Amino acid sequence: MRPLLLVLLGLVVGAMGATFALSALRQGTPFHRGVMAVMQYHLGALRANVRAKQCDAKGSVGHLFRMGAMAGDIREAFPGMDTPFYEAAERLRVVLDGAAKATPATCEALTRALATVGEACDSCHRQYR
Repeated sequence: MRPLLLVLLGLVVGAMGATFALSALRQGTPFHRGVMAVMQYHLGALRANVRAKQCDAKGSVGHLFRMGAMAGDIREAFPGMDTPFYEAAERLRVVLDGAAKATPATCEALTRALATVGEACDSCHRQYR
């Protein structure tokens, strides 16, 4: 009876250890979380500007530019991912650069730009998040 209990205890402790290890691996790096947090902040700020009907071109371009810079860091923030992931990240960067160059000066133009940015984000998040 005692050996059976020790084997069972060993299995439980091993399962718990494996669960903790997988959880730690899934969390990513602080850089990974930081890149996504900065992009989320700027996207949220742009959406708040649209809701408040305060869509000046200078502020919008600044947020879009900073999001584009962060999108350029995705490759370094997520090392070891597959090629389609990096292609999706590059598409996001291109969409953000295009949106910034378009200089959305009205809330309608910013809403259209955010729709394309949101689709680029969602296409990656659907597959990799």
